[in-house]
Amino acid sequence: MEVVIKNNVYTQLKEKVPGVIFFKPVVFILCLMPFFFLLLNAINNNLGPNPVEEMIRTLGDWGIYFLFIGLMISPVRKVFNVSWLSRYRRMTGLFAFFYVSIHFFSYIWFDQFFSLQDIVKDIIKRPFITVGFICYLLLVPLALTSTTGMMRRLKKNWGRLHKLVYPVSILALLHYFMMVKADFLVPGVMLIILSVLLGYRLVLSLKNKRKRT
Repeated sequence: MEVVIKNNVYTQLKEKVPGVIFFKPVVFILCLMPFFFLLLNAINNNLGPNPVEEMIRTLGDWGIYFLFIGLMISPVRKVFNVSWLSRYRRMTGLFAFFYVSIHFFSYIWFDQFFSLQDIVKDIIKRPFITVGFICYLLLVPLALTSTTGMMRRLKKNWGRLHKLVYPVSILALLHYFMMVKADFLVPGVMLIILSVLLGYRLVLSLKNKRKRT
């Protein structure tokens, strides 16, 4: 009897928690917090000796973090049977694009001052800029086709297109590694996380193929 009561309480909590705590407006505000803190630090001149570099790197870091959070949602949802997490997959993906976009435009504005000639030279001269540029170009169609309407129009092709998130994640991490000069702890941890996430998907894909044959 006690076990049944505990199970009922757990089920009720699992149903209520998503609606009470993890509802979208709160998650949306939380996702914006890194940007607000960065803006506040910029206003108060708390970005260190090289504020432009600090701003660009911080925005890029959060872009990758949200990209990885988006990749985590499906495995966590399946492993822990928390289906409500899927409600936030699109939001986290769009926030990844948001932060990467500001990262990119901060670079061409504050670092290159919209000089097309300097931007092209920098892309050719520095490989990590080239990788970052390619990564951003691949992210654009994912953001543009993230709506429900585009899912209906593209049908099966939508799923195929959005598998670009995997090479994008790899390129984003490569961009990070190439940019870092000394401390590889954070990108190293992220490499382990990405390996687990992609490895999980590979194993799941192979299992599904075996079931079909």
